[in-house]
Amino acid sequence: MNVRFVSSLRAAAVLLALVLPAAGQERAPAKGIPSLADFDDSIEALVRTVDPSIVQIFTSGLTPLSGVVTEQSSLVTTQRSSGSGVIVDAEGYIVTNAHVVRGASRIRVEIPTVQTGQSLLARRSRVAPARVIGVDDETDIAVLRVEERGLVPLPFGDSDELRAGQMVLAFGSPLGLQNSVSLGIVSSVARQLEPESPMVYIQTDASINPGNSGGPLVDARGRLIGINTLILSGGTATAGPGFAAPSNIVRTVFDQIKRTGRVRRGEIGVRAQTITPILAAGLGLKREQGAVLADVAPGSPADRAGLSVGDLVLRLDGKAIENGRQLHVNLYRKAVGEQVRLEILRGDQPSAVTVPVAERADPLSAATLLTDPRENIVPRLGILAATLDPKLAAALPLRAKAGVVVASASAGALDSDNGGLQPGDVIHAVNGQWISDLPALRQAVDSAKPGTPLVLQLERRGGLMYLAFTVE
Repeated sequence: MNVRFVSSLRAAAVLLALVLPAAGQERAPAKGIPSLADFDDSIEALVRTVDPSIVQIFTSGLTPLSGVVTEQSSLVTTQRSSGSGVIVDAEGYIVTNAHVVRGASRIRVEIPTVQTGQSLLARRSRVAPARVIGVDDETDIAVLRVEERGLVPLPFGDSDELRAGQMVLAFGSPLGLQNSVSLGIVSSVARQLEPESPMVYIQTDASINPGNSGGPLVDARGRLIGINTLILSGGTATAGPGFAAPSNIVRTVFDQIKRTGRVRRGEIGVRAQTITPILAAGLGLKREQGAVLADVAPGSPADRAGLSVGDLVLRLDGKAIENGRQLHVNLYRKAVGEQVRLEILRGDQPSAVTVPVAERADPLSAATLLTDPRENIVPRLGILAATLDPKLAAALPLRAKAGVVVASASAGALDSDNGGLQPGDVIHAVNGQWISDLPALRQAVDSAKPGTPLVLQLERRGGLMYLAFTVE
């Protein structure tokens, strides 16, 4: 449905209230004014189209109990939670939030069954186990997969086309209430919640509550234009605006995780700042708006391309750059290996340079952790791992400064009921036995007989957790 048409319909509803005749009088509706029933039918049809792509996600996992317990078996307990997700690929791929599945040892997905004439009280569905294909913490996006057929994917829309005031619908299971939808508008299209973060969000007044996380934000054409991620609240669950990760960022993350199981972030090695009148006057710049390069990393792609500190960035790939944040946000979506064209102004001389996008350095990446991957395989866990280097351990916010760090993990290496290990996990113990290095981990895992339960105590993003599974 055309967004402008929907906006006209809403305006028409107000006009109808003003022009309705007094009681007892009959008056035919004026030509050209659509009725509220037309608007109602359009929304209902849109919801019916989107609904088969919406799933509810149920997770469970072990979590340590706090305080004093009466017996050792009570040291950990099972924690259960739920969230939402959306089918984006007919091959069984589902997108949700990373925080929905974080720490889960078992994931199940409730998938609607496409039928007509079903009861209004209960949506027919089936439940299937799901496994995590990959997680991207920077965008809070996770990709799951179910071994199911006959799925209905929701097509991606272009979030760059969104404008404030356009109508959107939020789908999901808020507070566990399955199959819910709320209506609102786009409040802002590029809301930055952290000053130094290149991640931006769509702000909406469509009602988003706990449990909506991971569900889709949908435009008037029935396209996925965001993943509902968070709310800003003063304490009441429903208070505060909602925020969704834009579909163009979600699609980039999904495509990379589907291909390789992880996200490679690109950079060109610059830091840009917004030009202010004071900054322009102090540096003698020719412009009082736009972006200026405050840093160009030595040896970076930008440095090799000839960019320098003090260059004014006018355009990126033909798009005018109005501030430093805009430059970083647009570079954030560029894939490793792409090339970007920057139009710059140096003094009075405009010029254009082409800069290749390189992979951003990651201290926990496999490339930096492993010297010879063949020596770092732990076959029974399906991972490449390395003994935690003391220098790296000192630089990371770890609770314990020794152990084995996971460099990469194969999708579905462990039983799907037990989630799996993720790159960056640091394994500290196996069945309560302290693990100091990679040989100790191999010995503990390889010596376990088939059918033996193993519990890994690990650290993930600064928090301790257990991962339990049975050795095959």
